[in-house]
Amino acid sequence: MNVLGIETSCDETGVAIYNSEKHEIIAQALYSQVELHAEYGGVVPELASRDHIRKTALLTEQVLRQANLNQKDISAVAFTQGPGLIGALLVGSTFARSLAYSWGCPAVAVHHMEGHLLAPMLEDEKPDFPFVALLVSGGHSMLVDVKAFGDYEILGESIDDAAGEAFDKTAKLMDLGYPGGPRLARLAEQGRPGVYKFPRPMTDRPGLEFSFSGLKTFAANTLHKCDKSEQALADIAYAFQEAVVDTLMIKCRRALEQTGRKQLVIAGGVSANIKLREQLAELMTKLGGKVFYPRPEFCTDNGAMIAYAGYQRFSRGDSESLAIEARPRWPMDELNAS
Repeated sequence: MNVLGIETSCDETGVAIYNSEKHEIIAQALYSQVELHAEYGGVVPELASRDHIRKTALLTEQVLRQANLNQKDISAVAFTQGPGLIGALLVGSTFARSLAYSWGCPAVAVHHMEGHLLAPMLEDEKPDFPFVALLVSGGHSMLVDVKAFGDYEILGESIDDAAGEAFDKTAKLMDLGYPGGPRLARLAEQGRPGVYKFPRPMTDRPGLEFSFSGLKTFAANTLHKCDKSEQALADIAYAFQEAVVDTLMIKCRRALEQTGRKQLVIAGGVSANIKLREQLAELMTKLGGKVFYPRPEFCTDNGAMIAYAGYQRFSRGDSESLAIEARPRWPMDELNAS
């Protein structure tokens, strides 16, 4: 079985094919809109949607050639139905449903965050159910108790800015350019510990919710008071990153203790952060457990995770009608195992 996956939720156009016999992605292509949005310092939804229109069909043709397949070899077309930017989602859902109709195969809707959650399953070393998942990206920060496929309990999530969003906004305050998160992390490597002390938001009270907007404000106030030298900026970047990583670690420990799980998955764009991976690996060693994460190219938005999640959904009987629908807001706990 070959499942074509299409991802167009934000600023990356991703297309991939998952083969169930080989248990792997046999072809994939990704186009990033970073250069398009860099001029504006962030994603412009209308420009993102138009660029998806230009790229989706071309990338689909590319992965079919790469896999040496034609339309008759595709069993289902999976696509990101939400959450995400409404215009971008409509491009992917319209294209995928039209393609499935013309090819005479089912269309399968995929939840974007379920795609991220399942991305580590594409690695040689993968977790077994159940496990706790930390999903951290530009738009989401959440802890999920993953009991089985489709059986998800949201333990806590961001009540304002997500971790990735806080990284990007703080980087913008520091004039680091776009995308800011990875650039701030690189700058933090030159920072010195102990120069600045940032708060660890919402860790002084029970619960697993996240809040990073105050941390961004604290960074803005610190920047206003510093001398703006390269070393001062590096020290602030170091302190900011340490605060985010420590906060995520504290919440992960609480979630693991609350659920009794010994496996932790981290996924989403921020999961590529080296400092976060190192600290969580140390935490799981201390707790006698193990941490799993996708390869860097599968941390950010991509078609591979949608193809795999789509295969899992399709193999359990999921498919969509011809009605075109996008869900810019889609609570993950509405999903089921089918």
